[in-house]
Formats: sequence, structure tokens, C-alpha cells
Amino acid sequence: MPTVPAAGRHDLADHEWCVLEPLLPRGKKPGRPRKYALRQLIDGIRWRTRTGSPWRDVPACYGPWQSVYGLFRRWQRDGTWRTVVTALQALADAAGHVTWDVPVDSGTARAHQHAAGARKDPDAQTEPPGAAGAPEPADHALGRSRGGLTSKFHLACEQGRKPLAIVVTAGHRHDSPQFRPVLQAIRVPRPGGGRPRTRPDRVLAGKAYGSRANRAYLRRRGIRCTIPDKADQIANRKRKGRSGGRPPAFDREAYKQRHAVECGINQLKRNRAVATRYDKLAVRYEATLHIAAIGEWLRPLTS
Repeated sequence: MPTVPAAGRHDLADHEWCVLEPLLPRGKKPGRPRKYALRQLIDGIRWRTRTGSPWRDVPACYGPWQSVYGLFRRWQRDGTWRTVVTALQALADAAGHVTWDVPVDSGTARAHQHAAGARKDPDAQTEPPGAAGAPEPADHALGRSRGGLTSKFHLACEQGRKPLAIVVTAGHRHDSPQFRPVLQAIRVPRPGGGRPRTRPDRVLAGKAYGSRANRAYLRRRGIRCTIPDKADQIANRKRKGRSGGRPPAFDREAYKQRHAVECGINQLKRNRAVATRYDKLAVRYEATLHIAAIGEWLRPLTS
């Protein structure tokens, strides 16, 4: 019985390519035909994301590693990977695959020793790594903790365990200050045009996000929330008596839906370049997360 080559087990299927190809950028004017097919190079990028291999070890069947990495880097700098994720989200929302009860949480990735050592002034380069997107942070989103260097990716997922927004920070950063940036990063275009959808029906989060500032932010935007109180917050309110105010509403049954973001983190971490950070630059690691997210959004659109 013939076997499938290990390098091609997770390559894009024809029905996945039919969905993805129309969303990719096209040249503004005709030129020389590509020496290596675009699908071939994207499969090489996905292979590296799945295995966490060094770029120089990308199999030759995907083309020269310089071409594979060059496409990854070029599309990271001009924001193409993020744009493709947004386009897939819009298609999934139009098809009814998005449930707008959105849990928020974070995942931690151990940084490999090769992730350290980036230059301290990346924006001084001839081609700054951030380019069209956010600039490269000064700390390169690397934080030192007991286990060594780590990075965090803060995630907002829909109930199908697919990411709606991703924010990358250093591993020692607390979750609560990133609550607002993650929700502000949700922008799903509507099929009929108009302003993109940015407001979930409900937000679910753990105790780490239960600050008064976060709750006030959700009230201003008219978003319902299911966030448990911390024990010290409960004790402080009781100590104040009647002046402590009413406790915030909490729905235990709705809170069970928070498992979606935990599952979403685990699904992204099936890609070894996500579970362990090998990229020196935060913007490159964020692009790796977007490539993993593309695979997750293709699944419901092609099943």
C-alpha cells in the first residue's frame, strides 16, 4: 500500500486551496511567471509552522528555503497574513460558523534559545520588521520567568474554538491589561459592506480579568460579561456593607462556554512553532500564529 510522504501529510488540499487562493494578493501588473508555485511555497511555510524546523531545513519539494522564508517575511511585513485571517473570518461569519459568545484567555510559549539575540534597534534597519503592522516591541515580546524566556499570546475565540483576535506580549505580562487590546482587535467585515463587527454578544473570562476597569469598559460598550469575582473582591465588598454595592451577575451555565478558548489555545499549539517560539522577532512570531489560525479557519469552510 503506498504511503503519503511525511512532508506532504498536511499540505493544502484542492478544496482548501479553492477557498484560500481568491483571498491572496495579486500583482498589480503582469510580469515574469513564478518559478515556484505560490501553493508550493505556502505549503512550505505551513510545514515549518507545524514542525518548528529551522527555515534552512524546509524540504526541497517546497522550493528553496530562501524563497519560502522570503514569502513568509514579505507577507508579514505588508500585513497579508493578518488580512487573510480577517477575510476567512468574514466568510465563516457569513456562513453562520461564528458564535459571538467570546471567551478571552492567554497561552504561554516557551522561547527557544534561538529566539534570543535580536538586535536592540530593529526599526533602524533598512527594512524595519514591523512595516505595515505594529512596530517591533523593544523587548521583542520576550519575558524572563522561572522557566526562562517566554512569550504570551492573548486570544479571543468564538465558540467554534477559532481565534478572532491575537495579541503577543512578553511572558511575564499580566493578562488583565491586555483584555481591552484583545477585544479592540476584533474586526470581522460584514458580507454586505459597512462597518466591520467589533462587538461580541457576551464576553467570558477568568478571575484574572475581573477588575473594575474591565467591567466598566464592557458596560460602556454594551457588552454582557460572565466573569467571576476574586475572593478578595468579595471580602472587600462585604466588609463595606451596604456601601460595597451589589455583586456583579454571574451565570455558571454560561461560564462553561469558556472552555472554547482553552481548546483554541491547545489547537494552535498543535503547531510546534507556536507551542515553542523559535522566531527572534515578535512580529514574526505573530505571523506564525496567523498562519496557524488560517488552518483553523479553513477547516469549517471546507468541511
